[in-house]
Amino acid sequence: MWLANAPVVFIWLWFALRARHLFFFSAANPAIETGGVLGESKINILKRLPAAVVPKTVFVEAGTCTDKILHTMKSAGLSWPVIAKPNIGERGFMVSKLRSEEELQAYLAAAPPDFLLQAYIDAPLELAVMHHRMPDTGAGRVTSICIKKTLSVTGDGQSTVRALMMDDLRSRLQVERFEREQPELLSMVPEKGRVLELEPIGNHCRGTKFLNGNHLIDEDIHAVFNRIAAQMEGIHYGRFDLRCRDVGALRKGQFWVMEYNGVAAEPAHIYDPEMPVPEKYRTIYRHWRIIYHIYKAQRARGIRPMSLKEAIAAVKNYRAYMARHKSSK
Repeated sequence: MWLANAPVVFIWLWFALRARHLFFFSAANPAIETGGVLGESKINILKRLPAAVVPKTVFVEAGTCTDKILHTMKSAGLSWPVIAKPNIGERGFMVSKLRSEEELQAYLAAAPPDFLLQAYIDAPLELAVMHHRMPDTGAGRVTSICIKKTLSVTGDGQSTVRALMMDDLRSRLQVERFEREQPELLSMVPEKGRVLELEPIGNHCRGTKFLNGNHLIDEDIHAVFNRIAAQMEGIHYGRFDLRCRDVGALRKGQFWVMEYNGVAAEPAHIYDPEMPVPEKYRTIYRHWRIIYHIYKAQRARGIRPMSLKEAIAAVKNYRAYMARHKSSK
């Protein structure tokens, strides 16, 4: 990961030199901690999105007992299954699909930090949509759409899930995790032609394949996300991770946003295996240039980025947080 991101560091430093401020990016999203680079609160971001596109979500403080959580879920109209995820975290850290009270208790036994319980959206199309809007003009554009193909196998009526996973390079890398977490699943024999979703969480480290969906971008798509972003005060750049029924529903704004990521969000279509590596970095460069122009517009409006002192404190707090909770897990 550090090797792949080394060129990105140089891109950041180039625009930091032009901005004459190392942390210029934080001004793009003053409503989000560090602009969305690290340590941001998921629940605080979701509250800034229009309620109509956010699934039912409740915030749970660390150490809350099971009975109180169940009462909160009932009051919010949440039913099984739900997605549990830390309020602060990344790369699928402690994200789980919970199907029952027993699975909730098992999740609590791992001593999670403050976390969210969110309605599981059972919609077939999962997308990551990159969008920005300029603070001075309000003009916005969608610059990336990634289609997420979650980890699955197709049964042949004879082979076990383990055998089917071993036949595919991407799936093979997940077998060891499934041996720990769902060993009973590996011995199943799916009937011929059945597509069995193995992992509902659309994350790279959980075997999801990211595909380039930029061909879907059109004026309807721009208009839909411009309407949503216009209601997100203090947020100008980021990525909507969402699910919907199909592309037609997407163009009508009929979707659910599970999560929104700020400046650190990547135009996820670059992870399409068919995209040449040089084009991946050119795309990243173009998106950092957008962040730089947003910063310039923000400075003209009197919005300042975080200071060196604030940045150091944010990094220290985040490292301590992750070390504490990963060690407890």
